[in-house]
Amino acid sequence: MNQLTTIFAATLLAMTTHALSAATFFVAPDGNDANPGTEAKPFATLPRARDAVRQLKQAGPLAEPITVLVRDGAYRLGESLTLDARDAGTAAAPVTWQAAGKDARLYGGATLPADALRPVTDQNVLARLDPAARGKVLWADLRALGVTELGSLPDNFRGAPTSPEVFFNDQRLALACWPNEGWTTIAKIIDSGSIPRVGDNSNRPGVFEYEGDRPERWNVDAGVWLQGYWCYDWYEEIIRVKAIDREKHQITLTTPTVYGVKQGNPSPRRYRALNLLEELDRPGEFYIDRAVGRLYLWPPSDPASARIVLSTLNSPLVLLADTENVVLRGFIVEAGLGSGIQVSGGRDNRIEACEVRNMRLLGIHVSGGTGHRVVGSAIHDTGTGGLVLEGGDRKTLTPGGHEALDNHIWQFSRHQFTSAYGLILGGVGNRAAHNLVHDAPHQAIALQGNDHVFEYNVVRNVVTETDDAGALYKGRNPSCRGNLIRYNFWHDIGSPMGHGTAAVYFDDGDGGDTVFGNVFLRCGYPGRGSFGTVFSHGGHDNRAENNIFIDCQRAIGSAPWPDDRWKRTVDGGEDCFWQERLLKDVDITKPPYTTRYPELVGFMQPQPGQPRVNRAKNNVLVRCGDVTSGNWTFEPAEIWSTGDDPGFVDAAHDNYQLRADAEVFKHLPGFQPIPFDKIGPRKGAEIGAKEAKE
Repeated sequence: MNQLTTIFAATLLAMTTHALSAATFFVAPDGNDANPGTEAKPFATLPRARDAVRQLKQAGPLAEPITVLVRDGAYRLGESLTLDARDAGTAAAPVTWQAAGKDARLYGGATLPADALRPVTDQNVLARLDPAARGKVLWADLRALGVTELGSLPDNFRGAPTSPEVFFNDQRLALACWPNEGWTTIAKIIDSGSIPRVGDNSNRPGVFEYEGDRPERWNVDAGVWLQGYWCYDWYEEIIRVKAIDREKHQITLTTPTVYGVKQGNPSPRRYRALNLLEELDRPGEFYIDRAVGRLYLWPPSDPASARIVLSTLNSPLVLLADTENVVLRGFIVEAGLGSGIQVSGGRDNRIEACEVRNMRLLGIHVSGGTGHRVVGSAIHDTGTGGLVLEGGDRKTLTPGGHEALDNHIWQFSRHQFTSAYGLILGGVGNRAAHNLVHDAPHQAIALQGNDHVFEYNVVRNVVTETDDAGALYKGRNPSCRGNLIRYNFWHDIGSPMGHGTAAVYFDDGDGGDTVFGNVFLRCGYPGRGSFGTVFSHGGHDNRAENNIFIDCQRAIGSAPWPDDRWKRTVDGGEDCFWQERLLKDVDITKPPYTTRYPELVGFMQPQPGQPRVNRAKNNVLVRCGDVTSGNWTFEPAEIWSTGDDPGFVDAAHDNYQLRADAEVFKHLPGFQPIPFDKIGPRKGAEIGAKEAKE
């Protein structure tokens, strides 16, 4: 980097409004906010650097960029680092916040010194601990350390409460639970309880019978919470226990679950217990006693040489609010109770080569504005989702123009196991390309809106513990259409739990989207129904073209709705709210919807016997089972099924590029080569602070 000139207060006062030269401010852990922010005398905090940038800008418009260079070290944020219109750059002169090395950390927590941990001597606590944990569990007085906001656990919630989490050498410790791995199952449902989802607000909690005697050791008065798939295997929630009847082996919950305690999917109903001191029985677990402000933990290694952090900041660590041409580059953003980075409004901001991890909520949330980009970043170990890009105007179909490029996103549903997506495109006209998304119990990608492009991505090892789900999910609103899902590699998707799973799932009447040029390997399970790797529930006007399905049990599936259900749904029934979504949120009976999507003309007046179909064309099936189910239409000459290698370059090493002389081109002359070599993060693209590895 060239030596840049830094201009400070005395000079600023003398300057007029003519264009300024470029400047660099420096920040270092051993700096001082009374310093001038030079390379030799850096600031100590990022807010002080922000104030210096603002002061510099007050002297006149910028002709050259400004850089805030942050040296390696840990920077605690007691409140969000907020950058607003006062901190904006221009296209020619952006304001860049850059990590100088590979270990500039912004964290939203309190560091716990090792000497604050001490052996447990309280006999009441020792009596509650598992015998194996006695002598291993340590405790700390959080109030003495200044951590007084300990949050609370509601009687009923999803995700995670606003209570500190504990990170030991950058690894999230587990809230004390049982079983330590996996789930236990309900032996018998005694009372389903009321079902708020269908309007039953009688507030009758569920009651069920348990097996074994493990719950008999739990202290209900101290608080016991159960996380469970109480009805469906696509929706889990956490409920506090009201009572345990040890004679009847019955547990009564405190509140109803959303769908009741019922057998909604084929697999057994499952649950696990959370937040019990009695179950702090292995290294790497913790428990907080909020009544007395004590932390209990079983360290996974010697705490004397560990970095222990409690997350405390309940807001985004970095907030870009109505600003523009700001760049965040190379930071580690970690250990907060909110989201890592939030971008709200504004335009043309960029998040580059950052690593966002160990957040209670989302990694990065972009909402509104235009032209924001998240590039080459790693997002992982987040609680309720990875990356959200929302932008554009759905009433006018004006695109937002946001992009997610070359990112690595994984383990993004640590707290909320269902509907916590690795990547969401919302609004209109946003794009995600060359990303790697993997490892989640439920769905990974959500498309919410219109005219998005999802291309050149790798999605793998998701929907591993849930049912009636897809790696990419879109549904319940047919005004959302025009989306293109092309040139992606999907593999090892789904779980054989009974109902069915898919790679691409268009749900509840969804339609108007295109799946083109994808490679699907070992994706989906038909289950007891009509699921396929690409699946449509109820909808029509979807297209599946030029795709390759390898070792999939059913390539394309659908469960079409009959005429009477279509009429009920269009009229506002079937719990789909279509009158509001199709006529009030937007109006699909008028331009720009009828001009952009001509198939919507007459949509609100479905006719008896009206054909409602999805279209398949030029798809290749390799060692697959069923071809299709439901209302997918295709000509026999537009599909080729084979038990042999159709002409891959090197299938043994997962190279599914087709050779120029591949057999598929003889059987399907209209088949277009898939640019498999371009799928996934591009060579040379920085993937946060970690390498994206398969």
